[in-house]
Amino acid sequence: MSRFYAIEPTTENYWRAIILFGRNSASYKFALAKALFDFQASGKTQIPLDELAIPYASHLCEHLKNHPKQGTSEQSTFLDKLRAFNQGEITRDEMLSHTLRYGFVNVLDAFHNVHGKELETRFFIDERKRKNAVQLTDDFMLLGETQQFSNLIQETESRWRLVEAAWENNLPRNLMLVEYEEKNSLLIGVNAIRRTAVTAARPALNGYQKGRCFYCYREISIVSGNNDMAEVDHFFPHMLKQCDSQKPIDGIANLVLACQECNRGQQGKFNRLPSVELLERLFNRNEYLITSHHPLRETLISQTGNSTEKRQAFLQDAYTCSSLHVGASGRKWQPKPQGPAIF
Repeated sequence: MSRFYAIEPTTENYWRAIILFGRNSASYKFALAKALFDFQASGKTQIPLDELAIPYASHLCEHLKNHPKQGTSEQSTFLDKLRAFNQGEITRDEMLSHTLRYGFVNVLDAFHNVHGKELETRFFIDERKRKNAVQLTDDFMLLGETQQFSNLIQETESRWRLVEAAWENNLPRNLMLVEYEEKNSLLIGVNAIRRTAVTAARPALNGYQKGRCFYCYREISIVSGNNDMAEVDHFFPHMLKQCDSQKPIDGIANLVLACQECNRGQQGKFNRLPSVELLERLFNRNEYLITSHHPLRETLISQTGNSTEKRQAFLQDAYTCSSLHVGASGRKWQPKPQGPAIF
């Protein structure tokens, strides 16, 4: 997983490492991330906890309205107080008082911890002991100046929705898989009882591609109306459904984000089969998803194999079958790179 940010150690990729690969035992990390985003535009760098508590608690309260379970623990005094506020049982001032007392106990310490290690890049300094505040770092302020900033906001919200969908379905005991609905570009959670829209596909996948086209590495956007709006593409084209014995065509493992030029431009991919080099890139992208957490992790394992070797064999079998159907001598497609190889 460290390769994810080591290969391109930018501030936005360290941020993505926290959101995508950090521990998910409760949703506090996502609420804190969104609260910090709320302060970014103000230019204010020292944030007293009583000010930070307002957007932090508000984001949690909004999610609790639709998703009552916001963690793996059966009991949470803090979340119980937020639920009580949503139900009109306590006042706003009481809710904020409880947020200050319980809400920041662990999240500030754990925010920069990824897979048991503290990231070298920090986005805030904990100054609770001296000033009862957090100090935003230059690295955090730089996030707002990157072209990826709008993407990061959507990626954080999407990640939150994916994780809370897993908690609601008590994963892994009651496994929920995720399917792609092409009509609305949505990821749909599927269990034995129901199908539920979880999140849009673009923000769920964009972070793993670091905001770049899967094929050419051109910078892309997931913001609606942007001229560089990413398109969801099937690595193995739809015409190869005869190789779809285990859902490689419509499964998450086959979905990538592409720039408009690669997807349908003059020299675009269309129904051509990508090169073996791009197949290896797909495998690496999927492994990033595997080292992340539920439910995309469980979906990929279920559809492609529970070990690295099985997942490699799965993609290779699909690729071999696809090569036969497009012709053994068929020319494989690969565009000219429009940026450095960063994933």
